[in-house]
Amino acid sequence: MRSLGIAGAWALEPKIFPDERGSFHEWYRGEEFREATGYDLSLAQANCSVSRWGVLRGVHFADVPPGQAKYITCVRGAILDVVVDLRVGSPTFAEWEAVRLDEDTRHAVFLAEGLGHAFMALTDDATVVYLCSTGYTPGREHGVHPLDPDLGIAWPEGIPAVLSPKDAQAPSLAEARRTGLLPSYDACISRYEELRGRPFSG
Repeated sequence: MRSLGIAGAWALEPKIFPDERGSFHEWYRGEEFREATGYDLSLAQANCSVSRWGVLRGVHFADVPPGQAKYITCVRGAILDVVVDLRVGSPTFAEWEAVRLDEDTRHAVFLAEGLGHAFMALTDDATVVYLCSTGYTPGREHGVHPLDPDLGIAWPEGIPAVLSPKDAQAPSLAEARRTGLLPSYDACISRYEELRGRPFSG
């Protein structure tokens, strides 16, 4: 796994084995994940979303603790996947990293608790699957507007963004911070240390 510019975010670039039947690759390896993060990925929920061209989902995050870590890949089509540091007090607060995930390279992205996640579908039927460390809990789930100029995410030009009503009404980064929605960096660091203190699953 390759560390991204935001602490707590990694990209996996697997080796693909093609032959006349198709192809094979390992999109998650527990040992490699453990070497990068220092702990095991706790799997509580697996999600799949299908989006048409231009759909923009996010920026989503959850209260910490416990937060919700995500391990994401695109199994059909292509997306621009974006990790946003929403941890107040972090050295990279409000910075973002973008990684193209598609059916050709089979790359994957992991983001730890406290980081925000968003993606835009670059094709029709963009199919995204992701593993989550905790289950969906509506009262603990939040969002920041993905088009907030203070974030300045460089979404692809020429693609009109299609947002859900909920995402379109999400607060700006400044408003989310002012109202106390954003996780603190200290709380996130404590959560990571707690995870590293747990015994490995094998």
